[in-house]
Amino acid sequence: MVNEPTKRFEMTRVRRVANAFVSGLVKYGLGTPATHLLTTRGRKSGFLRTVPLDVLDSDRGRFLVSPYGEVDWVRNIRKDGFATLRQGGWIELVSVREIGHEEAGPLLKEYVNHPRAAVVGPYFDAPPDAPDEAFAEEADRHPVFEIVRSTTIRI
Repeated sequence: MVNEPTKRFEMTRVRRVANAFVSGLVKYGLGTPATHLLTTRGRKSGFLRTVPLDVLDSDRGRFLVSPYGEVDWVRNIRKDGFATLRQGGWIELVSVREIGHEEAGPLLKEYVNHPRAAVVGPYFDAPPDAPDEAFAEEADRHPVFEIVRSTTIRI
């Protein structure tokens, strides 16, 4: 059984409105450079599901991090191994692989130490200045996927 994050993620009405607002900005190329629209195919329904998500650009590569735990997009991408990322008029088809705890630890620390920490920080047990090992212990609660292949097209 996967341990639950410190703070449990809930899709509230306020979060739905915020996601819709952010999604509208990202769709037209506005917002932060890290924010993309992640689209996955529903593992049961087969319908396309889209959420705004920050992509971690690191010295080690590019990564999708789930600060809220094993949410729907994580389960969907585990099933297919691919998704699309959209930002403005660009769509990127990506293939991913889930990375292990030891490799994920430093990446989770880097993610939490980014300015987005004000929003995602409460979902982590380890404080931003904790050692990499503390974040590696949390890796089962915060899946990390490496983007291993991508193709970008202009729409």
